[in-house]
Amino acid sequence: MSENRVVIEKPEGNGMAVAGMVLGIIGVVLNWIPFLPYVLGVLAIIFGIVGMKQPVKQGVSKAGLILGIITIGLKILFWVIVILLGSMGNV
Repeated sequence: MSENRVVIEKPEGNGMAVAGMVLGIIGVVLNWIPFLPYVLGVLAIIFGIVGMKQPVKQGVSKAGLILGIITIGLKILFWVIVILLGSMGNV
């Protein structure tokens, strides 16, 4: 009597890539909060870089990396604008 076995393969995941993308999205959306975007942006960049080392979901990890960079860039741009507007008031 032969046994029939069914082999089910689970697709591999890339938790670091997904975490990086989620943190990047939250960082961009919550960019108006004072210090939170810096932490979220740096973590998104780190998780995106670590996620790119795995062979699956590399697009998601690139998205997390890009969103982390955008988060930090938006926050720096915010402070540049605040400083420029503040210096214009002293004229």
